[in-house]
Amino acid sequence: MLDILKQIYYWLDVRLGTHGLINEQRTGYLLPRNINVWYSLGSVLLVIFTLQVITGLLLMLYYVPDADEAFASVSFIMNEIPLGRLVRLFHAVGSSMMITVLLLHMLSVLFMGSYKSPREIHWLTGFILFLLSMGISLTGYLLPWNQLSYWATTIATDCANSVPVIGSYLVELLRGGKQVGYQTLGRFYTLHVGLLPLIITILIGSHLFLVKRTGVSTPPFGLEDTSNKWKSDACVHEEHPDGIPFFPNFLLQDLISISLYLACFMGLVFFMPNLFIPSTSYLPANPLVTPAHIKPEWFFLANYQTLKLFPSEIIGLTVQAVAISFLALLPFIDRGSEKHPLKRPQFTFFAVAGILLWISLTAWGHYS
Repeated sequence: MLDILKQIYYWLDVRLGTHGLINEQRTGYLLPRNINVWYSLGSVLLVIFTLQVITGLLLMLYYVPDADEAFASVSFIMNEIPLGRLVRLFHAVGSSMMITVLLLHMLSVLFMGSYKSPREIHWLTGFILFLLSMGISLTGYLLPWNQLSYWATTIATDCANSVPVIGSYLVELLRGGKQVGYQTLGRFYTLHVGLLPLIITILIGSHLFLVKRTGVSTPPFGLEDTSNKWKSDACVHEEHPDGIPFFPNFLLQDLISISLYLACFMGLVFFMPNLFIPSTSYLPANPLVTPAHIKPEWFFLANYQTLKLFPSEIIGLTVQAVAISFLALLPFIDRGSEKHPLKRPQFTFFAVAGILLWISLTAWGHYS
């Protein structure tokens, strides 16, 4: 068997140059010598997305996207299918963990100035991936068709009603009707298992291509000159001739970070699964009974609380739209060359203030 595999490898190598290509990517791909652990979060995210796809496909084998059958099919997966509960918990907990690691990845990019020229498109693709990840989590939230998901989706889609002129049409477009019902479930299921994963996969490929094309941004820590060296007169790949090879040096760091993530992930799945699945998730959806306290998932709590602070929902939505647009366009707004966070105190102050505000709103939304 081993001889057959070797023959196949040599046959491909003669025609495609696979050996040279592998060696080039393995030892010829040099990274900055002062690269740190934060750069391994991208690899962690790839592992998370892969696990989400695999567990999602396994759940699709038994899940029934019908308003009369959805809750029962999830209960069947949890209680009757061997390892079904584990697969479902992997998928549910993995959704929240993906958002958490994405936030950490984006914060590391912010504070290390890795979004600066020529990496504006890197930031945009990453930011869109973050929004799509929240969107795929929102669409997946409805699929179990329980009390929490039904009423949380009702409240979330009702926010579009505050948009002037077209608000009612937007609500009907999202729901497929006047109320959340079987049409909504069908639309969210299609988005969750078909359209959004495809777009996310394409964007991940684009993001990785951009990183490979421009080269890895040098971290500003431990250097005397921490300014951005790129000049706008030509497309230049950032080389690191004195750097370290990806294999085996940084691959080991990637594996350590992935192992640490999996340890935390397994700890949550086995010891704290109800942290992400409240008790109302075990009750079937009932359009005639509104629960006393319905709140969205934790990563939407700040948005939820912001809407409650303003007398009109349209004001709250406008404020959020402005904040999201500002973050998306940050590389085009912050044109300074300095990358080290301590050498740009104004940016660091407002960034930390924004993070604390988001945490405060999230905690307020949780306990209010």
